[in-house]
Amino acid sequence: MDNKEYSAGLTELRAVRDELKPLERELAQLQAKVGKLRERRAEKIRELGGYAKATSDRIATAAGLGVIDIVALAPSLAPQSAPEAPAEPPATETVTGDQLAAQAPAEPIKEMAAPSKPDEPQTVEPSGTVARLGVAPADGTSDLEVLAEPQQAAAAPAPVAAGTGEAERVLPSIPAGAEGDAWFRAEPNLASKRPNFKQAARGMAFLDTATGVLVWQGGTVRLDLGRASVAEILTAVYAVAPASVERIYITAGDPWHQSSEQYDFLKDAVAEWLNAPLPEGWSVESSRGKDRQAGHLVHPRNPVGRWQRGKDQHTEIRSVGEWFDPEGADPATVRAAFVELWKALRPHFEDVVLMGSPSQTGRDLWSRTIPAKAGAKWAEGFPVMSQEIRGLLHATAGQGRTELIAPPRVPERVPGWYEVDRTFAYAKHTWASGVGVPQRITAARFAAMSEKEQTNALFAPSHWQVRVTIPKGWNHVGLLPAPAPGERSWHYPYEGGHTFVTWAGGAEVNLALRNPIAPWRIEILDGLLWESGDPLKSWSTKLREAWQSLRATAELHGDEQQKQACRLASRAVRSILLYGIGTFAQRPRITTGSLELGAGGAVPDLPDGARLTGITDTHVTWERNQGFARDQYAHPEWAAGVWSAARAALLSVSTSSKDPATGKPLKAGALHLPPGSILAFRTDAIYTSAPVDWEYGGEPGDYLLKGRMPWEQTTPRTDEEFYYLQGLGRQALEAEGM
Repeated sequence: MDNKEYSAGLTELRAVRDELKPLERELAQLQAKVGKLRERRAEKIRELGGYAKATSDRIATAAGLGVIDIVALAPSLAPQSAPEAPAEPPATETVTGDQLAAQAPAEPIKEMAAPSKPDEPQTVEPSGTVARLGVAPADGTSDLEVLAEPQQAAAAPAPVAAGTGEAERVLPSIPAGAEGDAWFRAEPNLASKRPNFKQAARGMAFLDTATGVLVWQGGTVRLDLGRASVAEILTAVYAVAPASVERIYITAGDPWHQSSEQYDFLKDAVAEWLNAPLPEGWSVESSRGKDRQAGHLVHPRNPVGRWQRGKDQHTEIRSVGEWFDPEGADPATVRAAFVELWKALRPHFEDVVLMGSPSQTGRDLWSRTIPAKAGAKWAEGFPVMSQEIRGLLHATAGQGRTELIAPPRVPERVPGWYEVDRTFAYAKHTWASGVGVPQRITAARFAAMSEKEQTNALFAPSHWQVRVTIPKGWNHVGLLPAPAPGERSWHYPYEGGHTFVTWAGGAEVNLALRNPIAPWRIEILDGLLWESGDPLKSWSTKLREAWQSLRATAELHGDEQQKQACRLASRAVRSILLYGIGTFAQRPRITTGSLELGAGGAVPDLPDGARLTGITDTHVTWERNQGFARDQYAHPEWAAGVWSAARAALLSVSTSSKDPATGKPLKAGALHLPPGSILAFRTDAIYTSAPVDWEYGGEPGDYLLKGRMPWEQTTPRTDEEFYYLQGLGRQALEAEGM
């Protein structure tokens, strides 16, 4: 740089300064205005919180905040029961959250570090008679100690998690007496019934936006997609494909992430891509008959965009990642996988139609297994629980266990890295589920039971509020989930002598009492007990048979493309089961939408109760929690039971292998590995530093070795480091088999 360039640069810098100064003044004024409005909102929330009938969810909707924000301002509104039903949205409002997909939180582009070691929370304990389950003798029976005197709850603030400064969630309880007993009912005129129609099939195309290759039933072409914007994709695809193609699956390229470097969160980049300008004649789909899925789903990795041209042409752009990781497969192979998937399901489900997502497909297939014969039990439909019970299960029944165990709980360096995964695991836990309206088992009622009745209750489909005490000297992983900061976050206390209150399924309570190391002390505070039935058994059995047939074909087929297609199809069956079970949980419905900025970039008024989630040069996006809809397929008790059993099996489970000496099933799981060797859990997978020799029998729930590096490794401390080692371990194991 010479003196002339330097002087020119200074001139340019002054111009930037002069342009920036008025904007900074304007921003400061706007921030001051926002601060005053926030103070005014907080005052109004505290004022409304003093009303005796005030509920946190109603105020949250009106304020455009989350429930946790409301409770922080008005602690008296901490939820002690399920949320109240909000009013139904106006008929003209576009519902853009996929009713069948889990609503994901904003996902940082860079992975965040694992949380620090949890503190020992001092929880508020409910009052009332307590039935205490003490040490379980070696013969498997439980030694029950009943406390006849009521224990009064001590008033205490919400516990704070160590290192976070955030208050841990306080899980709701069932109200005492008649108010709580009134929860135990079915919703009137709402039951899961077998449908009397067949789903309409929609034409599908498969597009690699990195290469431009498009494949559909009519052929294969290579398109010029430019930057692969929505407008460019719609224009290019429908220049060659017929309007009967209503679903475009993106197999590679992730075009919705093309501007991700400009945003802190992936969802913002996705929202910008979905809301970009459209070709003439196209608009965001606003309705489609009775379809309530109209509009976009702004998901950070697997978004769904829905558009229409005129009144008759409709299309979706979706990620094939909803179904499986294509692992570099070209669009033709991915299409072949969907063909093989349909062929494998057809012998088991006469009316099979592959819908947009595995969750939609799974629920539709399940609905066609509901008994149809008049007079058969449940032929009139499976009743849907009261909204209060559904809300309680939503708040207290977590999903798969995700935990990274970092130093100092484990050494800085470990002797190896091993990944074992329970294949098709959920199918193993669908043979018995709770049906009908549950009974309430209070502490007093549990205490009055005989020991046999108590044992039977814990082994039946059930969900319990318990006070847990970890035995002193415990030196292994935690067994039961406890609430952590965050709307749906859980951690697993493990410190000996620590006491906490939580909710857990019967499978986990039994595991805590009868684990192979040392029994934990469990006190029953309240519970839900269902009649045992098998509403999921036929469905999961059919899916298991399709899964096994596809895996067998993948092993034996001579054509490499078909081998890969069958492998991908088998993973799609797994997704149908996994996400199909998730749909029963029926989370509160989230509606999302977008609005154009006004003149001069003015932000438009948002719908009542909506909160701003993103802003681009042209649009703002918003979302609103609409609460629980009257969904005839809402059965969170089934999802909660499967999730609880799967978490328990991650710790200890019988395998399909037999002990040669005794003929009894061999055990597997984290508790059968050395203390201090567990590095992470990911839903159905265990990551350990100890060699694993569990035999894989190919049955659902058996542990399969998926990664191995039998040499010293640096222990991962962050998710980013964890996923890096996960990839290396899988590559190393694959290289061994070559």
